[in-house]
Amino acid sequence: MLLLIGDDWAEDHHDVEVMDVGGRRLVKARLPEGVAGMARLHALIAEHSGDADVEDVEVRVGIETDRGPWVAALVAAGYTVFAVNPLSVARFRDRHVVSGAKSDAGTRMCWPTWSALMPTG
Repeated sequence: MLLLIGDDWAEDHHDVEVMDVGGRRLVKARLPEGVAGMARLHALIAEHSGDADVEDVEVRVGIETDRGPWVAALVAAGYTVFAVNPLSVARFRDRHVVSGAKSDAGTRMCWPTWSALMPTG
């Protein structure tokens, strides 16, 4: 099973959207920065993993940064993390979002879609 996560990182919180491989949004949430937010993210992933064994769930996260404790926790959990250049997201959004308008929700939605295209391993 593959779960795709778009993480719109801000100084004090993370707006996340979890999608399945088909692009269907499973959940979106605003999580606080820190341990409580990371615990909630793990819980969201577990809730949407269905009956799959933990070893059979691959999680890919698209986020605008490649450093910090949040990213370190994602990597430590075994998730594949893609540091997505904001300019790349803007270009992707221009091509794939009908209005072309910038919105955090639209940007967050692009990240997991964009991340799904990235090769693994």
